[in-house]
Amino acid sequence: MGQMTDHTAEVSPGGNETPKVRPRIAVVIPCYKVGDMALGVIERIGPEVNSIYVVDDACPEKIGQRVQEKCRDPRVRVLFHDINQGVGGAVMTGYAKALEEGADIIVKLDGDGQMDPAMIPRLVKPLIDEEADYSKGNRFFSLEAARSMPAVRWFGNIGLSFLAKLSTGYWDIFDPANGFTAINATVLRLLPMEKISRRYFFETDMLFRLNTIQAVVADMPMNAKYGDEKSGLSVTSSFFEFSARHIANLFKRIIYNYYLRDFNIASLELAAGLAMGSFGTVFGLYHWITSVARGEAATAGTVMLAALPVILGAQLILAFLSFDVSARPAWPISKKLK
Repeated sequence: MGQMTDHTAEVSPGGNETPKVRPRIAVVIPCYKVGDMALGVIERIGPEVNSIYVVDDACPEKIGQRVQEKCRDPRVRVLFHDINQGVGGAVMTGYAKALEEGADIIVKLDGDGQMDPAMIPRLVKPLIDEEADYSKGNRFFSLEAARSMPAVRWFGNIGLSFLAKLSTGYWDIFDPANGFTAINATVLRLLPMEKISRRYFFETDMLFRLNTIQAVVADMPMNAKYGDEKSGLSVTSSFFEFSARHIANLFKRIIYNYYLRDFNIASLELAAGLAMGSFGTVFGLYHWITSVARGEAATAGTVMLAALPVILGAQLILAFLSFDVSARPAWPISKKLK
């Protein structure tokens, strides 16, 4: 497989050489119906990467065998699934193998050629510099890059990105479904990998899990290439499925972060806002239905007693959201655990 760890000499002002260990970088490539494009992706991976794990997710095109037959890169290992597990399941298999073999940083790179392997050094730089625990691509940073995205994908990503901000708590990132990612191995070991979604919701579910441990996430501007390939994801069906998952993760995140692991002013604001809003809404509906049935107009006092809690509840919920937006993680876990 080749040398996994590289030592470079860093000269101090006094002339002494301090050995600096370069982190071991692994790349995981989940493959399912990508044809020979995966071979082209492997060819473009630079020397900064120590190991490459190609995961054949029960691909009917037998891409794993084709890689074994045609690829001569000594860094490449092919892992096989007997049953299709989805992109998340394939990545988890690669993650587990990379951790087992001592990788320090693990990059996830799709095998369909939409991501440029030459950008791997930029993707892993925030992790090497200990500025982040996880980095991901953002295809919307540049307007020119966003224009190259098919319209259906563009609108779908806009809607899902807003839902992802709510459910993950990372309000300052965009393009949550982007599959070009890098994660610090120390942080990966803290995640409950058996609970992470195995299908197309994988990338967003990773962000949700990262927020529950307060990991720092960085966005990296990138371009993506779109050819004639067809996405295996239906925009309509995925929007409704993903929406339900986002709502579930939102409730779990709030409970984890604001009531189990911490309790602060935002916890009180949310609880009071929901209670007051619910009371005002139920009280107002009850008296409105009663007044219609009796043919009598509600009194001014009744209207105020219904409206005031709703207004105050909305203000408290907005205050909670303001706190949530500003409460993004700032100190990488990888630094804390050194």
